Amino acid sequence: MRSSKQRASENNRSISGQMYTLHQRLYHALNLGTSRFYDDNTRKWQSTDIEIQRHVVRSIAAFLDSISGDTIHHPLVKDSVSDMVGALVGILQYRNGSMLNIAANVVEKLVNILPNSIIVQCMGRSYPHSVQVEGFRLAQCLVRNEENCLKLLSLFGEPIVNAIVSEMRKQNSLSGKAANDQLSLLREACRLALITRWAGKHHIYFWKQGIDSVLLGLLLEDFHDNLYQHFLSLKEQMSIAQQVLSSNYLHALRGYIWDILGWLATHCGEDFNPKAHGNELHLNILITCSCWFFVDTIRKWCQICENDVVDAVKSEPASRAVLMMIFSPCKYIALRARSTLYEILKPNGKEYLKHVLHTLSYTASGSNLGMPNVLKLVINLIGLTCYSVLPQYQRHVIKGEGIKTLLVLVKWFLENDVHIGRLSFAPHLLFPFHERSCCWVSTEDWEGKDIPLLYSLWVLAELMHNSGSGRNILDIFAGETAYTEAELVSKLQKICIDTSTPGLRWYAAYVLSYFGAYGFPSKIEKRIGKGLNEKEYVDMHLILTNGDSLSVHGVVLAVKCPSLLPSKELHLDENTFDGSSVRDFTRKSCGELRKEIRLSAHVDHQALMKLLEYVYWGYLRAGEELVKKLKTLAKRCNLQPLLQLLCRKSPKWGTPFPSSDLSLALGPAGLPFSDIILEAKATELMCWTCSFCSLSVPHMHVHKVILWSSCDYMQALFQSGMQDSYSQTIKVPVSWEALVKLMDWFYSDKLPNPPTGCLWDNMDTKEKLCELQPYVELCWLAEFWLLEDVKEACSDVIGSCLDSARYLSIKIIQIAANFSLWKLAEVAASYMAPLYRQLCDSGELEALDEMLVDMVRAASVRLSQEGGSNSR
Repeated sequence: MRSSKQRASENNRSISGQMYTLHQRLYHALNLGTSRFYDDNTRKWQSTDIEIQRHVVRSIAAFLDSISGDTIHHPLVKDSVSDMVGALVGILQYRNGSMLNIAANVVEKLVNILPNSIIVQCMGRSYPHSVQVEGFRLAQCLVRNEENCLKLLSLFGEPIVNAIVSEMRKQNSLSGKAANDQLSLLREACRLALITRWAGKHHIYFWKQGIDSVLLGLLLEDFHDNLYQHFLSLKEQMSIAQQVLSSNYLHALRGYIWDILGWLATHCGEDFNPKAHGNELHLNILITCSCWFFVDTIRKWCQICENDVVDAVKSEPASRAVLMMIFSPCKYIALRARSTLYEILKPNGKEYLKHVLHTLSYTASGSNLGMPNVLKLVINLIGLTCYSVLPQYQRHVIKGEGIKTLLVLVKWFLENDVHIGRLSFAPHLLFPFHERSCCWVSTEDWEGKDIPLLYSLWVLAELMHNSGSGRNILDIFAGETAYTEAELVSKLQKICIDTSTPGLRWYAAYVLSYFGAYGFPSKIEKRIGKGLNEKEYVDMHLILTNGDSLSVHGVVLAVKCPSLLPSKELHLDENTFDGSSVRDFTRKSCGELRKEIRLSAHVDHQALMKLLEYVYWGYLRAGEELVKKLKTLAKRCNLQPLLQLLCRKSPKWGTPFPSSDLSLALGPAGLPFSDIILEAKATELMCWTCSFCSLSVPHMHVHKVILWSSCDYMQALFQSGMQDSYSQTIKVPVSWEALVKLMDWFYSDKLPNPPTGCLWDNMDTKEKLCELQPYVELCWLAEFWLLEDVKEACSDVIGSCLDSARYLSIKIIQIAANFSLWKLAEVAASYMAPLYRQLCDSGELEALDEMLVDMVRAASVRLSQEGGSNSR
């Protein structure tokens, strides 16, 4: 037999000497850390020394760079993957700010260089247990948010799903000494299976792999695929559910099981047929088990008045799964869940409903929202939502003052600064990478951190949906003390404008539709809306068949409702009706270029006016008769979000909240309608080329109507009759970087932020000052242009950056003084105050004017008098 040295020598012949050297250096670096075994029998590489971590990451990167197409399948590479993965996972989990970005880049390099087979193989049975665990954990790191997840799944979706399901199928082999190893792998596989929270093609792969049977196998001990192949009555299914409830089998995984089931139901297609992908009975049993668990939770709370946190924590995932299935877009799942829940509730459903309403009413009247009460509140809100879709109980909910209770709850949550996200009561979701890690930020979940408020609005919407006519809805508010109708409408509009949680905003807009307000209010549209009834800078006329015309701005339509504009293929004199929109495009010169778009007789004048109200303001008000006409027009104009509200369809989980952003107008879409150029200050080092024109100085093609509606200074300038009011170019006395940020605010109501976390920390002083300079410029310009919101936003950015890098204050105070921004100079002085003595001793203050030195000295004295420390 050949010795191991001989085999290694033969293997090494096919690789370069440099690659072999880099491989040796890699393992030398890895040996500087330690590999420890934990209670779950997983081995983890670790080192708390940042320099060792940095050395390991660089060694991995160098070795990866040496891999070529000829060597990618070499045993040396394959055998090194698990160790590299383990080290990267250990470093990422250590969560050191200076290392996260570097390690993340190497993870991306590893994924890009190594074929998907190797990545997925790390999770496969051919590798040792510790390697499999690290493979699953690395995959979890790579799918932290929707964008990254879908990108990875587009490349390796089916192999990853196959690896997950393959591991979840191994539950029947949980026995003996290896049980703990297998359980830890099962947990990691279930955690990775939470990629079902996002819609995508991977759902098809899960169903194709028989995920319903797999999940049932994780609930039932001694389950196999051939079990329950024949018909079982609901009574027999309920008996199985009772057995599952009484069993402790894989209890630690149940939170994942219910979450996966809920997400699968949420993103299931309308016409999904379980028979086509697996055993229909298995899915039915899962539905029955979740409904049984949910009802059993309410039953227990009716019998005992104890706040059992542990019991509530265990109950929430199953309760939530029932909610997701009841509102599933899949007809089969939704109908099955509703009918099953109704049958299980039959014996005591009215009694349980009374308890739910009483509990919610008691909670609404108090202020004690400790963890037990939060969980009970959430689960009872889920319960009331489920009751509200069962016709047999809707009347009892209304009669039991359910709406009054909900309005009190909504008012309490809006008036008190209480924010509750699911992570606070779903411990199985806690994961080292779930929250923000330095510059790697997880996007906010659709349900966000106001779950009780979201569920309250959800129930309210369902009750209003089932209350019948608009008259009945108005009667609901007769004598209501929590909110008048006008007050509630105002609060809901504020939610749409001021919050960032998509789900909460969607349900606020959905409830508003029952008050005749349809749309998605936003801050920027409150500004742009002023242009609807003004003739300023109009460049288009919509002509109806009766000769009436409506004046509009092409740039607004181009972004918000492009279906109303002629397509590029239309000739100037062409008269067309394509079934979705009718337009005759003619161009006439009327002092300035204006376009006339002739609409068909199918377009109602009043409906068109309301549609334009939505386009400009973001929402509209309309009665039921006008809504009928608007549905047709909204459909032809492809305004799907508006059409959904007009039809009062419940929001689909995960749907993004419609954007009011007009930033597209700064690109090719808005160029044909640009009527003014803003020119920034040029610098000697800047080489400028425009994609749209031949101007060689930094500039932007923008639109007077946007500037006019958003800035009082611009409005006055354009109407002043001065030379600048007629000029096609306005020189803006700020840098190009500042101008770009300013236009972002004009067109999106958002001011871009500088880099944060380790990206900011790793910059040198000069780079940080370059990042802050545009914000100082905009603070100055905002005073001149009367843009208080911009000034406040810039001041907040500068203050936040100085808070993390006080040594920048000595530079910022001088820059602020140069712009005569004395309030900003005072802010910089306050950050310098604790360092005053060091700055004096080092001589750094000598570079400042005496007035600025006095300002810092005064700030230091105030700090001392207030009890702060200005010691060295």
